[in-house]
Amino acid sequence: VQLQASGGGLVQAGGSLRLSCAASGRTFSNYYMGWFRQAPGKEREFVAVITWNGGRNNYADSVKGRFTISRDNAKNTVYLQMNSLKPEDMAVYYCAADRNPGGVLRTTTNEYEYWGQGTLVTVSS
Repeated sequence: VQLQASGGGLVQAGGSLRLSCAASGRTFSNYYMGWFRQAPGKEREFVAVITWNGGRNNYADSVKGRFTISRDNAKNTVYLQMNSLKPEDMAVYYCAADRNPGGVLRTTTNEYEYWGQGTLVTVSS
């Protein structure tokens, strides 16, 4: 599956952005979908994950209550709604697909087989 992330940009602290990740190539609904982020000089870290039908999700503690992951299988797209953005949320955000989740909402990068190219989120203080 090919993934294309978009929606990043410059926003003031306290503002909102919605990221999108469009999938193509294989049956999108077969995959659990995750969002990760990587700030300069830091390792890529887990942000959120959602099951194939959107019935379950999980978030990093740092974004709980502020970010919401969702998906529209009819549009082959997963979203990340980001509210109350903080300067520490600034990073390149990546979407990823987990082909064999086995019912587990995975949070580590090496468990995702497919990755998008990333979209930059800049938060000014």
